[in-house]
Amino acid sequence: MTRIGVGGIFIECNHFAGHLADLSAFERSELLYGEELAAKNTGVIGGMVSVLEQEDWEPVPLLYASACPGGMVEARTYEKLKGELLSLLANADELDGILLCLHGAGSAQNAPDLEGDLVHAVRELVGDSVPIVATLDLHAHVTPELLTNADVLLAWETYPHADAFETGQRGARAIVDILAGRLNPVMAMAKVPVVVSAINGRTRLPGPFAEIMNEAKRIERQRDLYSVNPILVHPYLDQPDMGGGVMVVANGNLAEATSIAQSLAEQYWEKRFAFQANTLSPREAIGRGSQLEGGPVLLVETADCCGGGAAGDSVHSLRALLEIAPDSPAIVPVVDPIAAQMAYDAGAGRRVIIRLGHQVDPQWGEPINVEGVVSRLSDGRFTYQGGIWDGRSSCMGPSAVFEIGPIQVLISSNATYDWKTEQLDRLELDIPKSKFIVVKNPMNYQQAYSKVMKAAFILDTPGPTPVNTNSLTYTKMNSQWFPRDWTMMNTKPVVMSSTARYSPS
Repeated sequence: MTRIGVGGIFIECNHFAGHLADLSAFERSELLYGEELAAKNTGVIGGMVSVLEQEDWEPVPLLYASACPGGMVEARTYEKLKGELLSLLANADELDGILLCLHGAGSAQNAPDLEGDLVHAVRELVGDSVPIVATLDLHAHVTPELLTNADVLLAWETYPHADAFETGQRGARAIVDILAGRLNPVMAMAKVPVVVSAINGRTRLPGPFAEIMNEAKRIERQRDLYSVNPILVHPYLDQPDMGGGVMVVANGNLAEATSIAQSLAEQYWEKRFAFQANTLSPREAIGRGSQLEGGPVLLVETADCCGGGAAGDSVHSLRALLEIAPDSPAIVPVVDPIAAQMAYDAGAGRRVIIRLGHQVDPQWGEPINVEGVVSRLSDGRFTYQGGIWDGRSSCMGPSAVFEIGPIQVLISSNATYDWKTEQLDRLELDIPKSKFIVVKNPMNYQQAYSKVMKAAFILDTPGPTPVNTNSLTYTKMNSQWFPRDWTMMNTKPVVMSSTARYSPS
């Protein structure tokens, strides 16, 4: 029976966040081995396994570790996860191929390019005769080490991310095609120095990234290319040679892959200004929202996005609400394990004064002292209803609803990824009756609240995941990138390429 190793390390990291991702971050999310990994039927891994089972091939489970985005992975955690994956691989007897579920924007203290380091280590172990196919988030930072050591890299095609399972299937089919002699993969990645937030990065029209995605898929069908993958790089890494662009997988024809990647990357560059968004201060946004009839009005505080690696502990929006709209019903999420413990210690129904916010990653603001009532307590466990972790349980840790008049603060202990409104629903927060809701995600709020929101205002606040990347201090990149330099003209894409390892039959 054909045997395919399946595993990966999946995390999106933020170099501007002041906290590290340790082993507990993966344990709270997914840390799978053996039968538990092989039995997974959702997400990328589930898609991979489904195709292998259809082929009557054996999925050989290695290790799969995924976690909510965060700061860099601490060195000992990465060494442990990488070491276990390689050990399982070394002891798996002969394998015909390797399937890896990766993110592409991972970074560890001891491996700044986590995915490149991991795939290079796997390649050294299995040699050039075993194909390696990896799936990536479309916010990946594709490096030469990653590109040259993998045979096929396939990125998700939707944002908000709704095609994890299908991407896993595409990855497994690539292995099938290589081993059947139908595919001799070569890859070209063309980048331009555009490092922008994901606020205008949706893949459904209208929008600049959606236009690139649609054109990429049209060309993929027309030219019979294996895959054409637009990449909107995760902008909160501080790495050399970052940029967005297009990655093309072709069947033996590297010249064609290079030409298409360059052409589409040039279109990406031409649309660079459309990726920028207009922002308001929290006070300005609340003022405008107050003039609208009804709600909810969304205050989109992207700079504190847990899904981009921020701590989720900002209270900039809460402070503004307390100052100028204290009588408006509102929902505000804040990650603060110290405050959550204080609420738990006080007990439901008790009025207390707590110090709240900026206690996980204090570099972005000052805590505030607030008086209110602990109205509800929870263990913070919930289940995702769709997306990357569809059907998977997650945990905010000890959590509380803290009422400051009509303003309800959802205080949680752990950062969690926002897909729709699962966290708010777990604490029975009333979304339709809220005048304001603070959302800390640059994209998923559109699907979560599209049927009920009256308006959404994009905020300019301090934090490690801001709309405007100019507010961050990059040290590894040069000064010639957009939007740092708005005057850049006639930039040519930089192209990386892989080499063919297999010959079609």
